[in-house]
Amino acid sequence: MKNNLIRFDWAMKRLLRDKSNYVVLEGFLSTLLGEDLRIVRFLESESNQSDANDKFNRADMLVEDNRGRLLIIEVQNNHELDYFHRMLYGVSKTISEYINLGDDYDKVKKIYSINIVYFELGQGKDYVYHGKTIFRGLHDTNDILQLSIRQREIFVGKDAGDIFPEYYVLRVNDFDKVAKTPLDEWIKFLKTGEIDGTATAKGLPEARERLRVDALPDADKRAYVRDMEALRYQRSVIKTGWYEGRAEGLVEGRAEGRAEGRAEGLAEGEAKGRAEAQAESAKEMERKMKDMAKKMKDAGMPTETIAHFTQLAPEEIAEL
Repeated sequence: MKNNLIRFDWAMKRLLRDKSNYVVLEGFLSTLLGEDLRIVRFLESESNQSDANDKFNRADMLVEDNRGRLLIIEVQNNHELDYFHRMLYGVSKTISEYINLGDDYDKVKKIYSINIVYFELGQGKDYVYHGKTIFRGLHDTNDILQLSIRQREIFVGKDAGDIFPEYYVLRVNDFDKVAKTPLDEWIKFLKTGEIDGTATAKGLPEARERLRVDALPDADKRAYVRDMEALRYQRSVIKTGWYEGRAEGLVEGRAEGRAEGRAEGLAEGEAKGRAEAQAESAKEMERKMKDMAKKMKDAGMPTETIAHFTQLAPEEIAEL
């Protein structure tokens, strides 16, 4: 049945932390990293607690695998201009939190940051990106700095860059192909919520059985439907306000200013017309932003989220 499977981010918060469901997440991670991975335990992450403030915007989890590596998995629904910086911050914070004061540097754990985003992040033609550190020679660009023999005995990896964090970005909305590889099968599920009957990627057969909406207890099923409706409404409000308030308001205002200036026939009149129209446009845009903020506030969205998308001050939002 179409759309009968639970969204992956909702499952991350409610189901995938159950040890009996590790196989689903292990399948996804194994497929993405191209190796057989086993989860040892879940660790505390920013939204392990079911915080209503960001249960619609994002979900994240932190796991440790059987090789002692830490993997941050995050799903982000709404647009964030500084998301790359947040990826960096999240990795840096995790490194510092999981080494004890006074420990040797060799206790720094290998980190993977896996980011599943449902918005246009950066510019590119692909839908899956992998970033890692490479120490390349300046005079011989084919010369990659490697670990010494002794270092290879102590640490995992061949190159010096293997010690450093690695990043994955999955821009799932950009996937528009027929799923031909196991990773494509996972990307299709993340985008559409559907798993083909022929899908064989690790973890997907189990996800097909264990992430069914109709298998949820009644209370969880009602919570899931309520959350999905709230997410849909949030997307609609944000999209409408963003495009109308910012794009149309600014473009139309500037066009009106140019038209008024030309009608006056004088350079100073043209400048004055532009200035007046832009001022009017700014007022109109502010009104639209406040209207959007009021709708978001009525929908129960946190002040931080409203401020991020409307650029209004928290004090202004509180007065709405």
